[in-house]
Amino acid sequence: MTDASVMEHENEAGFGDYVALLKPRVMSLVVFTALVGLLVAPVSVHPVIGFAATLFIAIGAGASGALNMWYDADIDSVMRRTRNRPVPAGKVSPKEAFAIGITLSVMAVIMLALTTNMVAAALLAFTIFFYAVIYTMWLKRWTPQNIVIGGAAGAFPPMIGWAAATGGISLESILMFALIFVWTPPHFWSLALFMKEDYSKAGVPMLTVTHGHATTRRHILAYTLLLVPVSLGLGLTGIGGPVYLALAAALNLWFVKSALDILRRDEAAAEADGYRTEKAFFRFSLYYLFLHFGALLAEAALRSLGMGGL
Repeated sequence: MTDASVMEHENEAGFGDYVALLKPRVMSLVVFTALVGLLVAPVSVHPVIGFAATLFIAIGAGASGALNMWYDADIDSVMRRTRNRPVPAGKVSPKEAFAIGITLSVMAVIMLALTTNMVAAALLAFTIFFYAVIYTMWLKRWTPQNIVIGGAAGAFPPMIGWAAATGGISLESILMFALIFVWTPPHFWSLALFMKEDYSKAGVPMLTVTHGHATTRRHILAYTLLLVPVSLGLGLTGIGGPVYLALAAALNLWFVKSALDILRRDEAAAEADGYRTEKAFFRFSLYYLFLHFGALLAEAALRSLGMGGL
């Protein structure tokens, strides 16, 4: 076997590379929040319909990931965190990633419309467009507010799940959207604090690059404080309840305390200890969102058992 054929074999895409192209970790959060939106809705959905709706929402999320990797291959190849993704690593060609993204997008939207309703399908189509075009092609490379506005793409899934069940939009689904939307900036900015060099090398105008760490720390606290009324307000709607409110109160107290700890951090000290506090905040932010939506599921389960209000 020649050296050229060995290299070609090493760069040949495997099944895992195509899975990675769909951003499975991001997809898992999308699937979970969409499923919660569907299950907490005040409408009974047949399990087969519910499974199909969740599957097509997941496929739509994966399509968005593929389109994102197609367009961002140039900056992904520069960033340490993303350089091993299938496209910059040479496993999947940009044309192939684009074709997969477009094909899955069309299939997901059409099948969701046929399985559920046009409202859910329209929301899914808009979400894919928002993430692939508005965020990836425009906001990400243009403004330090990229993650603030672009965060809407990740906030739509529970609205889509709710619409798949009810055929419409309500205060509850808007507040689920708002919870993820306001949560996204502190979540990603905490990551950016200890990954600043990646964004700087790639020329991505993340807030840490354009305005510095001190400003980013203040913004993290501001959005964390904005998150509190959204989180608690959701608990006062028909899908909330005492279990959700108790957990949300505890999570918000911890989140605000952690944001204050980040604000008070001296940059030299943070760098010296490897941004330990910032990394802990980033990890906790994942639990924060997961537990909020888990509590909504718990409230729905209690209501189905006739124990609502306990």
